[in-house]
Amino acid sequence: LVAVEGAILLVDATQGVQAQTLSNLHLALTQGLVIIPVLNKIDLAGARIEETEAELAEVTNCERSAILKISAKTGAGVAELLEAICRRIPPPRPAGTVPAALIFDSQFDAYKGVIAHLRVFDGTFRAGEAIRTVATGRRTEVMEVGCFSPSLTPTGSLGAGEIGYMATGFKEPDAIRVGDTIGLASADTPALPGYREPQPTVFASVYPENADDYERLRDALAKMKLNDAAIIFEPESTEALGRGFRMGFLGMLHLDIAGERLRREYGLHLIFAAPSVAYRIIRNDGGEEHIYTAARLPDPHRIREIAEPWVRLEVITPSTGLGAVMELLNQTRGTYLEQHYLASDRLAISYEAPLSDILVDFSDDLKRVTAGYGSYSYEFIGHRPGDLVRLDMLIAGAPEPALSQIVPSGQSQRIGRRVAAKLKELLPRQLFAVSIQAAIGGRIIARETLAALKKDVTGYLYGGDRTRKMKLWSKQQRGKERLKKTGRVDIPPSVFRELLRREGNR
Repeated sequence: LVAVEGAILLVDATQGVQAQTLSNLHLALTQGLVIIPVLNKIDLAGARIEETEAELAEVTNCERSAILKISAKTGAGVAELLEAICRRIPPPRPAGTVPAALIFDSQFDAYKGVIAHLRVFDGTFRAGEAIRTVATGRRTEVMEVGCFSPSLTPTGSLGAGEIGYMATGFKEPDAIRVGDTIGLASADTPALPGYREPQPTVFASVYPENADDYERLRDALAKMKLNDAAIIFEPESTEALGRGFRMGFLGMLHLDIAGERLRREYGLHLIFAAPSVAYRIIRNDGGEEHIYTAARLPDPHRIREIAEPWVRLEVITPSTGLGAVMELLNQTRGTYLEQHYLASDRLAISYEAPLSDILVDFSDDLKRVTAGYGSYSYEFIGHRPGDLVRLDMLIAGAPEPALSQIVPSGQSQRIGRRVAAKLKELLPRQLFAVSIQAAIGGRIIARETLAALKKDVTGYLYGGDRTRKMKLWSKQQRGKERLKKTGRVDIPPSVFRELLRREGNR
């Protein structure tokens, strides 16, 4: 959005205005862009043209006559849209003479290296010139410049106001950063304003199903970050699942898209842990730190306060589903703000809630209670203190760090019981009874017992006094008691994988 002067607000006539529509519209308006409202798919039998047109006029605060109607399938109205772009959107105005370009995307080519997609704000860039990236300070010689028509088409130069590509020759994916400024190596080019570093709010651990794919996963993440600067990742290793990465995303939709890209584009089979958020810890000594996993939470006596991220929710629903949606929102620890009608039968609800309360189930539940017509988006509004505790899982008395969670105190018992019950189903049985406990600090709040394997130690006996069987049973029982005291449960990786899948789909 920083790289352009205007934007087309394209709305599906069969779906109407969605929550993501409002979210992107607010971003565009914040940048001061000219908005062209457009109604698409008007050729379909299920198109609600009048109703959607009214919604679009409401959210954009424009006359209904200013809304264009098109069909990308049949081509109806497309010529009028192209004319409106030329007429309504102002032309670019160079602000100076020092060449400067903003990188808004990038890709990797085996022969040309990193190819930066950029908007030139001032000056002209030509093939063969020496350039410098302002943020990373990297220097190189331009191999090729050109435009998209729609494939990469060399033009020899790009001037002020033009959008195109630049083949840099860099072989390291991290040499080019989305949002960085490119200038000539001989000039002192300042960084272009308007870009903000993305701040991930959702975190998840990802592990390759095949341990030999770790290096492939690392290379894939480095290349994917070229055109998705919001992704962050760092190596992580656990005894149960081996080597993987802790990744940060802008939200759950971003996580789903990134996971699907890794599977489709790079052929990787991955295991994603249940998503979590970044907690802000205020220590007793006044220090502050951010943690992403329960294993990194300091000891309780060192913590003054735990703050969790909160978001502002925008939920759009048919008016007939208002009651069910409000009941769903009330299940979170959030606060109702306001609601207003977009049209006679659709309304928008504003709500504030902890991000952790809407990470996993909320999207599916909203679709269920609104028969698929509800949608939502959210915006991060800051951290707020919460009554949060660390829930540890003990297997045969030994804590398992990979299963620890940070949960609301009021929900800890319910969550502990659910995880303990799932572990009872998944863990392999041992020769002794295994206790599965959920604990907060030193207090046990839930427990399940995995029964011991039974072996018929008297099967070979044939007749004789019953005391012989009783002696063997007693010996077996003493052996199980010894195993219970000294035995250790080795949890196979398949248990963690299955548990993570179930937690992610609950």
